[in-house]
Amino acid sequence: MGDLPGGWGRCVVTIGVFDGVHRGHQELISRTVAAAAERGLPSVMVTFDPHPSEVLRPGSHPAQLTTLRRKAEIVESLGVDVFCVLPFTLELSRLAPEEFVHEVLVDRLHAAAVIVGDNFTFGAKAAGDVAMLRTLGRRFGFAAYGAELQGKELSEEDQSAITFSSTYVRSCIDAGDVVAAAEALGRPHRLEGIVVRGDGRGHELGYPTANLSTPRFAAVPADGVYSAWFTRSADPSRRLRAAVSVGTNPTFSGRERTVEAFVLDVDEDFYGQHVAIDFVTRLRDQVRFADSAGLVTQIDDDVIETRKALELPPDAPTGGE
Repeated sequence: MGDLPGGWGRCVVTIGVFDGVHRGHQELISRTVAAAAERGLPSVMVTFDPHPSEVLRPGSHPAQLTTLRRKAEIVESLGVDVFCVLPFTLELSRLAPEEFVHEVLVDRLHAAAVIVGDNFTFGAKAAGDVAMLRTLGRRFGFAAYGAELQGKELSEEDQSAITFSSTYVRSCIDAGDVVAAAEALGRPHRLEGIVVRGDGRGHELGYPTANLSTPRFAAVPADGVYSAWFTRSADPSRRLRAAVSVGTNPTFSGRERTVEAFVLDVDEDFYGQHVAIDFVTRLRDQVRFADSAGLVTQIDDDVIETRKALELPPDAPTGGE
C-alpha cells in the first residue's frame, strides 16, 4: 500500500480478511462499489495476508477458503476497482485503533467513506469497533458505515437464523456439506493445487486420477467421494466433470490424506498443471472394501452419480463429448 500511484485521490473503502468472499462479504462489496459510483470515486477493498490469527497466535491459522489469487479474481468480478493486500505483521497488530485509521485509511488511502460489517473490529487487541470508526471518521473527515451481516432463516421449528461467515462456511466444509457451503458462498467451494504423481493404483483399476497437492492451509472437505467440476488454470472455460475422492484410501490401508480426481470423458495427463476442483455434491462416505473388485464396482456407481449431479447444458465446453 506504500506504492499507490502519484496523484491518488479519495476513494471508498471496505476492509477485512474476506476469506471465502461469501455472500455476506459480497453484500459489503456491492455497497462499497455502489457508494463509490455515487461519489465518482474508485472503490477499494483492503485485505490482509497472512491471516491475522497466524501472526497473533502461531499455529492457529484457520482453514483457508480462498487463495489470495482466487480472492482477487472474485473481487474483480464484483466490480471493485482496487484490490489492496496489507501485510499483517506484529507491528501492524500493535497499532492503536486511532493509529490504524490514521495510517491506513487516512494517510495512505485518503478514504472518503468506509463500509464494514457491523461486527468489524480493528487496532490493538481489537479495541476498535464500528462506533469508534464513526467517531474517528468525523475527526478525520470520512463517513463510516456498519452493514448488517447477511444470513438465512432456518425452518419454522428451529426459529433461528444462520449468519453467513467464514467460520460457518469452514464448518460446512469440514462436515462435508458442500451444498450448504455453496449456498453461503454463492458458488461451489473451490480447492486449488498442482497435480502431482500418485502411486498409480487408479490407473491399474481403470480409473486414473489427478492427485492434487493443495496449499498448506487449504480448506479440504471431510473424507468422502464428491461430484465436482475440474478446470485447469491454462483453460478455465473448459469445465470437466470429476468424481473426487478425499481421504486415506482405506481399501489399501492408506495413511496419508489425499485428494484424487477421476476426470470423466478425457484421456489426458494433468501432471504438473495448476487445477481447480469446485465441489458440488457429496456422494458417499469413504468405505473400506474387501478387495479391489468391490471398489471398482462402487467407482462405477460413483461415475454414474457424478453424471447425474453434473448435467451439462448443450452448449457447454467439455472434455470430449
